[in-house]
Amino acid sequence: MSLASRPFPALREFIAIVAFIMALISLSIDNLLPAFGPIQRAFGVPNANDMQLIVTVYMIGSGLMQIVYGTVSDVIGRRPTLLIGIAVYSIGALIGMVAPSYEVLLVGRVVQGMGAAAAQVLTVALVRDRYDGKDMSRVLSLVFMVFIMVPVVAPAIGSVLIALAGWRSVFASMLLMALAVAMWFALRMPETLDPKHRRGFSLKRIGAGIGQTLAHRSTVGYGVGMALMMGCLMTYVSSSQQIFETEVYGLGPLFPVAFGSIALAMGLAFFANSHLVRSFGMRRLSHVCLLLFLLLTGVGYVVALAYGGKPPLLLFAGLLAGIQFLMCLTMPNFNAIAMEPLGAVAGTASALLGLFSTLGGTAIGMVVGRAFNGTVLPLGLTYVLCAGVALVAVLWAEKGRLNLSGLR
Repeated sequence: MSLASRPFPALREFIAIVAFIMALISLSIDNLLPAFGPIQRAFGVPNANDMQLIVTVYMIGSGLMQIVYGTVSDVIGRRPTLLIGIAVYSIGALIGMVAPSYEVLLVGRVVQGMGAAAAQVLTVALVRDRYDGKDMSRVLSLVFMVFIMVPVVAPAIGSVLIALAGWRSVFASMLLMALAVAMWFALRMPETLDPKHRRGFSLKRIGAGIGQTLAHRSTVGYGVGMALMMGCLMTYVSSSQQIFETEVYGLGPLFPVAFGSIALAMGLAFFANSHLVRSFGMRRLSHVCLLLFLLLTGVGYVVALAYGGKPPLLLFAGLLAGIQFLMCLTMPNFNAIAMEPLGAVAGTASALLGLFSTLGGTAIGMVVGRAFNGTVLPLGLTYVLCAGVALVAVLWAEKGRLNLSGLR
């Protein structure tokens, strides 16, 4: 039986394949966090804040390439486009593994990000090709749940690899995982793009796809909301090593425990969303959680101010886990609502949304990361501001009305 004629894998395997493709993105960030110190010492980087570039340049590379992969996948299909992306990602991992300087390592990270963009765009497109509405939100939640479990263990795995074989072994592990995922995907996943939705390549048609995406008020509004949620996430990830491991709480080797605990709360949120969305609907659930998110970020910032920017560890971690939990109940629903009317141009739409949310979120994370001052105050203020503006964006998308009781 040819690959083209093979049936789609069962739901559980479909979710697992898509989730592990997405896990490349998370693994490429989270298992490198414990390596910041060794890399800084190896290359003599004078400013600890500069280590955040390992994350931000990766995300910039990812953001810039998403529109390319999305539009190309609408022309040649999801399968070949994704495999090309994984190949580019693997080249970046190889560059990082042998980098003779910090500058070359950053080049490798940009290349990795350029490859990972295919995973970020096409996992959403794969799900949109197969599902829509609440089913899409449910599947995305299950995918994100598996995806978010990677940060629970990734820093610990990174720490073990660094202890056994040095920080370069972390890049070797990324390369091996990319090859394994590519093989699994190539052998088990047929093309998901409906032939009637395949588009010939032309700048006019690409422009039409972008125009169709931007023509929907809900897509634009919830896309802005996604960018702001991504800004919160990138700010947290970029500064988490300095907050937990070194400058604020000084946990040292216990950093993976703190980071993994927060990631576990996020994974539980995605799992909960996969069930709650069926009962409450995407809009009601995301709107209620967005309001609670804004409330709890405000409480968290007030608490941080009361303790001079260094609240007790358990209090801070508890508040942060609750905030991340609520954020992860909004993100998959925002994504599903934004993508709902765009089945005919899912690749282009997913790419455009991904480009905007990734670059927007990375810009927020970069600015706040550079402002890190040894306290959690920059992080707390960012969460409050992003939550407030996200609420405004959603109100605009919904013409001033939140859905707090219906099942839309």
